[in-house]
Amino acid sequence: MYSHLLITYGELALKGLNRPSFEAKLIANIRSALPQIPKERIYRTRGRCFVHLEGEPLDKILPALSRVFGITSISPALAVEKDVAKIQEAAWQVTEERLKQGVPFTFKVETRRADKKFPITSPELSRAVAAAVIRKAAEKYPGLLTVDVHEPQLLVEVEVREEGAYIYGEKHSGPGGLPVGTSGRTLLMLSGGIDSPVAGWMMQKRGVELGAVHFHSYPLTSERSKQKVIELAQVLASWGGSLPLYLVHFTEIQKALHAKTPEKLRVILMRRMMMRLANRLAAQHKYQAIVTGESLGQVASQTLDSLHVVNCLSELPVLRPLIGMDKEEIVQRAEGIGTYELSVQPYEDCCTLFVPKHPVTRPTLGPLEEAEKALPVEDLLDEAIAKTEQLVITPENNMW
Repeated sequence: MYSHLLITYGELALKGLNRPSFEAKLIANIRSALPQIPKERIYRTRGRCFVHLEGEPLDKILPALSRVFGITSISPALAVEKDVAKIQEAAWQVTEERLKQGVPFTFKVETRRADKKFPITSPELSRAVAAAVIRKAAEKYPGLLTVDVHEPQLLVEVEVREEGAYIYGEKHSGPGGLPVGTSGRTLLMLSGGIDSPVAGWMMQKRGVELGAVHFHSYPLTSERSKQKVIELAQVLASWGGSLPLYLVHFTEIQKALHAKTPEKLRVILMRRMMMRLANRLAAQHKYQAIVTGESLGQVASQTLDSLHVVNCLSELPVLRPLIGMDKEEIVQRAEGIGTYELSVQPYEDCCTLFVPKHPVTRPTLGPLEEAEKALPVEDLLDEAIAKTEQLVITPENNMW
């Protein structure tokens, strides 16, 4: 029945002189999410994006658009000429879809008149459309439809724009945020746990183009552990588009730490080596910041002292979007974005190997730097970078 999808966006409207570039990126991302629809049928006008439908299935399109950051709502709409009778007929068609269910409900018509040259005011048009709908409903579906201007169960919206009028009665939520690709490039330190995929998702929501680095310790950990991380990256790709995944061979570093450093310092020493490697990869591939899934105080390596002795090795900003969240909040977000079930699969990563019984929680630089003197740090880093495998991860499924 519907001829268009009307797409709204939130904070993009506040971007001032930069707004056109944000809108253009949003259109590009929508086109990427809907590859089967010709580009010319996906466009924008003042404050809105549109997808011109020609029979494409909504059950395929809506899930794809619900993962495009920057979108706040998607509404299947009827587009008609700016004629009162045609607007009334379109509003009736939208309302009748609900009436066919045979269940009584309340409704309201609300009009926005972006085209101020249209001769009828918004309140006048709303009243005229509502009256026509009520009249037809009384004839065909007596007793099922009443007006409620305060809390209607169906809100029929009319937008009168320069190019025509759009009428719709349902809204599907988008994820909000900013279009991916408008806020630079960051490198996510992606483990197999619950937290880091959520951190990556939150950065994508802020418009960041994401890459990910994973430290694996095969054969100390299984190939299934690495596959789990690839699958997590696929979920992130389904939200933010294809992303590079750098698989860093961490085994020799892990062995050296186990053989030559004090047990209680190993977790922090491991984190310091990871930060060094992440910075090297970021420099090579032109990322502007490092992202981690750390939450303050959650484990021994995430105290303020621990974060400081790792942070000081980074030449780039280290972003921690989960820093003030508790575990329950993070789990809820993971469930919502589709990473939780993967994250809790029982496959170890290198962070769970050789965990000391009593890790230090208030480390200082002196003992750490002294312990690192027993390691051929630069040689270990060079070897790990040389063995790094790079994959390009595409979305976990094709909506089409």
